[in-house]
Amino acid sequence: MIDLANAVLASPELPRAALAELLARHGESPDDLTGRAFSEGDADGLRDAVRRVTGILAEADTDRAAHAINALLAECGARPHLSRHGGHAWHLHVDRGEDASWADWFLASSALALAQILTEYGRVPWGECAAAGCATLYLGTGPGSARRYCSAACASRERVAAHRRRKRASG
Repeated sequence: MIDLANAVLASPELPRAALAELLARHGESPDDLTGRAFSEGDADGLRDAVRRVTGILAEADTDRAAHAINALLAECGARPHLSRHGGHAWHLHVDRGEDASWADWFLASSALALAQILTEYGRVPWGECAAAGCATLYLGTGPGSARRYCSAACASRERVAAHRRRKRASG
């Protein structure tokens, strides 16, 4: 979800082939990503769905994020069900079944994942990088304090910039 969101943020009209490659890297069957199984229309719908989820991933307020996730879950309106396909083990799906579009699948599964993460941490552990000039989204579910940066490089760059500002201000 984060990789798709960052890819679409970086390239709003990310080509169908690039979306398919990204989905395949995250475990989707290459057979499900060819021809009619993943059309240009599917790619358009998926890009729109990713942009909607990106709004939640950029939300820092836990209550607003929870309400947005609830609204998305209500919109998806599908019952959870166990699914096993493409050589995968049984896993939870919340989309509308085998006929669900790629956009429906992404919205429903993202809403469920974000709901599970928010309840596990009791706060929003995702966000937009706090580094100046960086809008990369991150998911900070590791140990330690809450994350503010997408990478160690951005965090270091910000610390160095703050240090230089303090040195200039002092003299």
